[in-house]
Amino acid sequence: MDDQTVFKMDEPVGETRLDTAAQGLIGKPLDRFEGPLKVSGRAPYAYENLAGDPDVAFGYLVLSGTGAGTIRSVDTSAAEKAPGVLAVIHDDNGPRASADPNDQRPAAIKGEVVHFGQPICVVVAETYEQARDAARLVKVDVETKEGQYDLLANRDRAHKAQNGAMQAEVTKGDFDTAYANAEVTLDVTYTTPSQSHSAMEPHAATAKWDGDELTIFGCYQLVSTNVGQLAKTLGIPKSKVRMLNPYIGGGFGGKLGIGPESVFAAIAARQLGRPVKIALTRQQVYQATSRRSDTIQRLRLGTTRDGRITALAHDTITSNSPGDEFFEPTGISTVFLYAGENRQITHKLAELNLLLSSSMRAPGEAVGMLALENAMDEMAEKLGLDPIEFRRRNEPEVDPQDGKPFSSRSLVQCMEEGAKRFDWANRPKAPASRREGEWLIGMGMAAASRKNLLQQSSAAISLSSDGRCVVSTDMTDIGTGTYTILQQIAAEILGLPREQVIVKLGDSDLPQAPGSGGSWGANSAGSSVFVAAEGVVAKIAEKLGVKPDEVTMKDGTAIAHNKQTPLAEILKGETITVTGTFKPGRTFKDTHQASYGAHFCEVAVNAVTGETRVRRLLTVAAAGRILNEKTATSQCYGGQIFGIGSALTEELVVDTRTGLLVNHDLAEYHVPVNADVPQLEVVLLPERDRIASPLAGKGIGELAICGVGAAVTNAVYNACGVRVRDYPMTLDKILPGLPA
Repeated sequence: MDDQTVFKMDEPVGETRLDTAAQGLIGKPLDRFEGPLKVSGRAPYAYENLAGDPDVAFGYLVLSGTGAGTIRSVDTSAAEKAPGVLAVIHDDNGPRASADPNDQRPAAIKGEVVHFGQPICVVVAETYEQARDAARLVKVDVETKEGQYDLLANRDRAHKAQNGAMQAEVTKGDFDTAYANAEVTLDVTYTTPSQSHSAMEPHAATAKWDGDELTIFGCYQLVSTNVGQLAKTLGIPKSKVRMLNPYIGGGFGGKLGIGPESVFAAIAARQLGRPVKIALTRQQVYQATSRRSDTIQRLRLGTTRDGRITALAHDTITSNSPGDEFFEPTGISTVFLYAGENRQITHKLAELNLLLSSSMRAPGEAVGMLALENAMDEMAEKLGLDPIEFRRRNEPEVDPQDGKPFSSRSLVQCMEEGAKRFDWANRPKAPASRREGEWLIGMGMAAASRKNLLQQSSAAISLSSDGRCVVSTDMTDIGTGTYTILQQIAAEILGLPREQVIVKLGDSDLPQAPGSGGSWGANSAGSSVFVAAEGVVAKIAEKLGVKPDEVTMKDGTAIAHNKQTPLAEILKGETITVTGTFKPGRTFKDTHQASYGAHFCEVAVNAVTGETRVRRLLTVAAAGRILNEKTATSQCYGGQIFGIGSALTEELVVDTRTGLLVNHDLAEYHVPVNADVPQLEVVLLPERDRIASPLAGKGIGELAICGVGAAVTNAVYNACGVRVRDYPMTLDKILPGLPA
């Protein structure tokens, strides 16, 4: 039986082996462990499993062609007679759509249609092409009814939200009175559209049954949670489902829950008695999975004449499908980012006949800070203050909502470092005051913040006498570098060359980790690897007859009392296996933990056409110990690009007559491409947050998007004097306000 060791974070950590170990692997910009497998095509994704198996059948989903109504009948007769078709599968008494925002299960064949693109049934055939062609022959008869597809038109029908990452209403003091008495006030409303996760790998699953046991090759971010969702949907014990997600081609939150492809693949495979694989087309991914909610956000700020915030309100209306209570928590950073005694942060939810909204990269902050950080700039201008100075004057010493101390907070340092590097002092002081030919030049900035969400996690480490180490956990890697970071941590603590550490991920049979999401992955899973590795060191120390803190691990040896002993000599053919479990404790409850940053942007706006070009973009971030400089920087690049898209291009366009998402592919849903992105710069400030985790680190993957879009649009205003509050800031919205 493996040794078990548990560490609960009840006290700040002191100096650890990550500070003193001799390998020098932590923090270094090391290449991705699985990179060569991916670029050479040797890393199998969900749809590529069982490739070449002649028994595999292929499924293709049939989706609803209307946004609201009741299914009267489904005629599958023509499809069933088509070449190669094995079955057209639906379940009259099967799974219904779940209220869980991360659970994208299909609705039953009979019942209500609540959004355009709702899965109806699956056609299974010998080849993908046969299934696709036969799916077009399925006739779905829906008694249509009037649907609700427009958030603005339904804002008055919104009700208090219930189920989100924060309380729907957070108040302190008396906002109304403080706002009425404020010397300077601002009252502005911003709108953001629905967005699509648009991961490179489409949703896909391959299902295979062995008796009553299911193996599912998926593309999901939270293995243990996803197994439970799938088992519940199929009506079987969780112990009968094994999920394998070793390689995932991006998720951004869109793969936090199981999708219709895994449910239909499992049902079809069970019915046919052979493996079935289903991949959604790009259009189906847009129509049938999930989206980020559209929002209407009203910001009100009241200040003294010298710029001290006395009243702050952030009131939001978001949308979701009927019965789904998840809401976009836009005020999640507003609660703690700036000082102010009188505060009101509220969220209301309107039910629309659109596909469900769910978590998307930096849920809450990504769109909430588009509004908050624009409002901070608008108020700074009213006050005649530099935007950085206005933020500095409202820097809280403790959490302004509950008075808890910050575990660490480097926001001001990030702003000051960014201002110095970006030559902020020489920015154009007035809008439309700097010009280069047809181009108006401007600079803008915005703060960044993202709560640190640590989770319980377990990992096993096996160390053999030949110095080989295997790290095992059901944690996933969605392209963020999990394989590499866990390898670095184990190699550093155990004193091994990196290439001697093998990392196994994405298998529900392995120790349970929290999965990839919420920027908790590296520090949660990494902490469990840290705990397991320390457990292995303790076992080695026991064999040497010394205390663990007297042992130094280096180059495949253990050094204690001035004696260096090879692992082979210590272990004598034995393999040590330790399962480590990390649990958040009192430090998480007693302090406020977040990562911080600042973005600086320079844009050029064409004075004739209104075209916006981002010329420079700098992010300065502080997220505790950086475990791998290359993967962390890469995550920040992704966030910066995400933010450019939010500011200038990204928008799911809804046909308000039917609920169809008009631009449901990568040709028309405009994410930034190479020509839209300048040379990016990322600076990671040195920081150790020994209250946040045993690794002294905090999340960074989602921090990097928070506030970027506001920095871009603040720069656009500085360039040309046009303030657009309806995202994205496309040129048709800029043109009417350009200077003559």
